[in-house]
Amino acid sequence: MINTPAPLEEGPPLLQTDTASGIATLTLRRPGQRNSLTDDDLHHLLDCIAQVNADAALRVLVLRADTAGQPRPVFSAGYHVGGFDRGDHGPQLFERVPDALERARPLTLCALNGSVYGGATDLVLACDLRLALAGSELRMPACSLGLHYYPTGLRRYVNRLGLNLAKRAFLTGRPLAVEELAAQAALFEQVLPAAQFEEAVLHTARHLAHMAPLAAQATKQSLNEIAAGRFDEVLLREREAMSMASADFAEGRAAMAARRPPRFSGR
Repeated sequence: MINTPAPLEEGPPLLQTDTASGIATLTLRRPGQRNSLTDDDLHHLLDCIAQVNADAALRVLVLRADTAGQPRPVFSAGYHVGGFDRGDHGPQLFERVPDALERARPLTLCALNGSVYGGATDLVLACDLRLALAGSELRMPACSLGLHYYPTGLRRYVNRLGLNLAKRAFLTGRPLAVEELAAQAALFEQVLPAAQFEEAVLHTARHLAHMAPLAAQATKQSLNEIAAGRFDEVLLREREAMSMASADFAEGRAAMAARRPPRFSGR
């Protein structure tokens, strides 16, 4: 079994990269403030995502949170609402972060190691795959605060949860248990007890890192475009042709014929 990561010093989100494994980890680390996000944190998250995008050796990005010392694990309490009262707060700043996460080049995995609230729920939905800690919940209080949510976040809610669950989340503002979201919307790959969570995160991240990167990353783009209703079939055909002509596809076929694990180069 893998031990829970050691507590980190509180501060802005921390990016850790391991090019040997191809895995980057982005950790929210203000557990004393339930990992609420300030404007500075949002800018830092955008910078971290851009840094990962620029390093082709990184094939997987894991998003997680430090929950050390919390009486009940909270992945993030969402945006620090005091920021709305600042004159320099840009109304679309928060939206840019999950949008960037959804468009990120590598495959993304959310390790939801606690409950999540408000805008931070969209960070979870923006990831490609998700694992959840049993007993956690997701709550979207926008309407109870008097706020109409931003368009791309609404789209992700409907795409990931379906219309009925999205309406329940927004129009009631009541928490949804991760177990219910897994059963009704297939939102999570697994819902796990604490004793199994870290091992499952590592296993899933390593599995994703061994996928053929060109095909996986291009397929991710195409699926997102289809879900958003803005796909171009010509572009999708070009991606198909690119993958068929790639060294990775040749390696995949050779590995299957030899009954050995493939060694993808990303070419």
